Amino acid sequence: MQLFWTKGYQATSMKDLEAVLSMRPGSIYAAFQSKEALFRQTINRYADRMTADLRALIDNSPTPVDALRQHLVNLAELSPSDRPSTACMLVKSLLELPQDAELRDFIIAHLDRVESLIANALRRAREEGELGPRVDPDRLSRRIQTYIFGLKVQAQRETDPKRMQLLCNDLAAEIGSVTAPAS
Repeated sequence: MQLFWTKGYQATSMKDLEAVLSMRPGSIYAAFQSKEALFRQTINRYADRMTADLRALIDNSPTPVDALRQHLVNLAELSPSDRPSTACMLVKSLLELPQDAELRDFIIAHLDRVESLIANALRRAREEGELGPRVDPDRLSRRIQTYIFGLKVQAQRETDPKRMQLLCNDLAAEIGSVTAPAS
């Protein structure tokens, strides 16, 4: 995962995979069938972890909007300490692939799954009265997902942790501003 995340799918060679996996080419093909199949498994694993973490946060927070706001605030703590980049592996992979590549559809499906998770949380928030009836959960979920990915990219370049924290807090507050007024 770290190799694909760092170098990208296109730039990762079989020699790179051999070194990281400590396997010979024949063994790699026997185990994974192809570089693309291994990449797909890697993307599945990455996306499953990301989705599970977000789902757990949503399930364990007092409200869905609280969870999404907390997720944005938590992004201020991003550092590549346990990963090769703060940027999302799905987005990095999507950006490197040509428009007509079949792998793009595969990655987009994972991004859609995350967006759907956020939209479903927002639908629940609307049903529970946390969001006003005119809030469009699908539109708001796209905005939140854009914030998440943008913050992950920003974390790559931001050297001042306080500025990053302020940015995350501002975006979280913006999401909070769409909540239904207390009656």
